[in-house]
Amino acid sequence: MAEQNDSTRVSRSAARSRKSAKPPKKKKRGGWGKWVAIVTLLLLCGIAVYLGILVNQTRNVISTIGNTTAEEVPEKESVKVKPVTLLLLGLDSREKGGGLNTDVIKVVTLSPKTKTSTIASIPRDTRIEMQGLPSLKANAYYARYYMEAKKDNKDNEQAHSYARRETREMFSEYLGLPINYTIVVNFNALKDIVDALGGIHADVDIDMRWWDTVDGTDINLKKGPQILDGKQALDFVRYRKSKNSKTRESSDFERNARQTQVISAILDKIKSLDGITKAGELLEAVGNNVKTDIHPKEIENMMTTYFGMGSSSIESVLLDGKWVSPYVYADPESLAALREALKARQAEEPLEQ
Repeated sequence: MAEQNDSTRVSRSAARSRKSAKPPKKKKRGGWGKWVAIVTLLLLCGIAVYLGILVNQTRNVISTIGNTTAEEVPEKESVKVKPVTLLLLGLDSREKGGGLNTDVIKVVTLSPKTKTSTIASIPRDTRIEMQGLPSLKANAYYARYYMEAKKDNKDNEQAHSYARRETREMFSEYLGLPINYTIVVNFNALKDIVDALGGIHADVDIDMRWWDTVDGTDINLKKGPQILDGKQALDFVRYRKSKNSKTRESSDFERNARQTQVISAILDKIKSLDGITKAGELLEAVGNNVKTDIHPKEIENMMTTYFGMGSSSIESVLLDGKWVSPYVYADPESLAALREALKARQAEEPLEQ
C-alpha cells in the first residue's frame, strides 16, 4: 500500500513538472530593430529615387551639350573600347570682357583598357606656322573660324560648330595625329564646378595681384597650400600680369601647370563621396557651360568608362618654347616629345568586349 502511495505521488509530481515545463515565451522584437529596418528601407528608396533623378538629369545635360545630329558610333569603335583623343578649349566669354580667344588649349588622349590619360598643354601664345594658314597665336584660330562662318551668314550655333571642327582639324595637322572630338568649355564652368564641389585644395605657387575695372577681374591670392572657391580657382589659372610691385607676372608655362593642378584636384574631388553626393550640381554646372561635337551616346559611354579616374592616372606633358614677345616659339624637341606621348597613348590596345 505504501509503495502504491509513493508511486502516485511521483506520478503527480511528474505531471506538475510537465505542466510547468512550458516552452519559453519568445521575446518581442524591440522598437529599435523595427526602426533600423524602416530607416534602412527609406534610405534605399531615397537612393533609388536620387539615382533615378540623376540618370534623367544626366541624359538631359548630355543631350544639351552633345551633338544630337552626329551619327552614332559603332560599338567596336566606341570610346569605351578604343582610345580617344579630344581637343579641350577654354573660352572666356564673360559679359564684361573676354571674347572668342581660347586661352586654355589641351589635347587629351584617354585609354579605356588602362583607364589612363595623357594631357598635353599648348601655351596660348604659341605661334602656329602652317602652309595655307596665316601665322597666328594658338588661341586665335577659334575666333578666326567663327568669324569666317558668320561672314558666310551662319547663325551663332552653326558658327560655333564650324569653329570647333576647323580648329580641331588645324591642331590635328599641327601635331601630326588624329583628334576625334572638340570640347569647348566656358570659363564659368570651372567656377561653377569648384563651387559645386565645395572648393578644392591647391598649392598657390606665388602671390598674385591683378585687377581690371573693364572686365571686372580682381585677383588677390597669397602663396601656399589652401582651399580655393570657384572664383579663386578661376583667378589661379588665369593669373598672368601683375599690378603690384610685390607680385610678379606669370608665364604661359606656369599657367598651364596651374590648369593641370586644378583639373587633377577636381577629378580627385569628384571621385570622392563628397563629389558623388553633389552630382546634381555638377551636372548643372557642366550643362550651362560646355559644348561638344560628341554624340550623346558616346558622352554617356565616356562618363561610365572613365568615372573615378583620378590625378594618379594622368600623364601631363607641356609644350615648351621660347618667349619672344608677343609669341611663344615652340621648341622642336619638346613638340616631338609631346606628339610621341599622345601617340603612345593612342596606340594602346583596345578593351576587349
